[in-house]
Amino acid sequence: MTLPIPALRAMPARGDILHILHLEDSELDHELVAMNLADDLPWTVRLERVEDEASFIHALETDPPHLVLSDFALPGYDGLSAFHAVHARDPLLPFIIVTGAMGEEVAVDTLRQGVTDYILKQRLERLVPSVRRAIAEAEARDSRARAEQAVHELNQSLQARLLEVERLRNTAERQSQRLEVQARQLEEALNLQKTFLAETSHELRTPLTALLGYLRRAEREAGGSQVLQDAQRVAENMTRLVNDLLQLSRGELVQNIEMHFMNLGTLLRQVGRDFSVRADVPDVEIVGDPGRLTQVFVNLVSNAVRVSGSADLVSLNVVPRAGEIEVRVIDKGPGVPDAIKPRIFDKFYRGKEAGSAGLGLTIAQQVVTSHGGTIDVLDTPGGGATFRVRLPMPDEDNGEEDGYA
Repeated sequence: MTLPIPALRAMPARGDILHILHLEDSELDHELVAMNLADDLPWTVRLERVEDEASFIHALETDPPHLVLSDFALPGYDGLSAFHAVHARDPLLPFIIVTGAMGEEVAVDTLRQGVTDYILKQRLERLVPSVRRAIAEAEARDSRARAEQAVHELNQSLQARLLEVERLRNTAERQSQRLEVQARQLEEALNLQKTFLAETSHELRTPLTALLGYLRRAEREAGGSQVLQDAQRVAENMTRLVNDLLQLSRGELVQNIEMHFMNLGTLLRQVGRDFSVRADVPDVEIVGDPGRLTQVFVNLVSNAVRVSGSADLVSLNVVPRAGEIEVRVIDKGPGVPDAIKPRIFDKFYRGKEAGSAGLGLTIAQQVVTSHGGTIDVLDTPGGGATFRVRLPMPDEDNGEEDGYA
């Protein structure tokens, strides 16, 4: 059990005032005690005398001493009662009985009850050593009690921290369990989405193949109708898109890239006509896959028209750069928030305005990357989004060596 820290006052340092409360009804005996305390102590002694219980209790409460000297027998009061009054207020306060006569049995009993020492008035030469020893013991008890109290407070602090650590650990475990549940739910949702895409792609491939066959037959019979050629081109793009969705649902990259010289300007103008979007672009020769690049710009333009609400708010232009060509799909729609820009090309990511499975931009990025290019999105000045596709220009030196002008 931790001892309480003294509630009265700490022991004085060397040279300070040592306040002693003396409970004594005899003036002569008090003077003898004062004479014996006058020398050989390292403190300046202030000896305060009281004669009865009332004055003794008052002195304890109003001006607590460093040490108490008490006669054993007083009129209407006694030393043991005085000791118990002191002990109730400060268990560490030194208490010495100074009496004229005391039997050995009584003396032993007082010490057993906690009295620091007892001195016979006939042996007052023992008073100074007894006072020194009592103060030293009080200082030791005081230091020990304070150390125990500090250890007790430290233990309480550590216990509180352990409880907090346990609480945080339990909270972390609960959060981990919730995250595991959410991860499983997300995985299940992703698997369902992949399954849906795979099944849908399989279901669409058969009618699209049949439709493409009918269109080719109709084109042969009609003798090269432009409308049938456009319908056939759109059906081919749809078939390619369905195949891409099937590959992506399996975790595969977009494949079947067939690279050759092509006119990018012609491709962009055709996409513009299909979606009634302004496309004032020049002829630009690059090495690429026309079908795949058509797929990229159809996706970007159709998205732009959808989010803008009108084809009049969308345009296509081309910016030549050193060693590459930059195609911009510009819209005046709501734009893409900065927080979404880094994720917009992620597989299955669907923005607020999404109306698809979230694979169109993923396919576009893979196609552009396979061409050695880059794709990103910026803010359109005045509002909206601008998708930039940068594609490398053919090396003129290599082209001449291979027979291309």
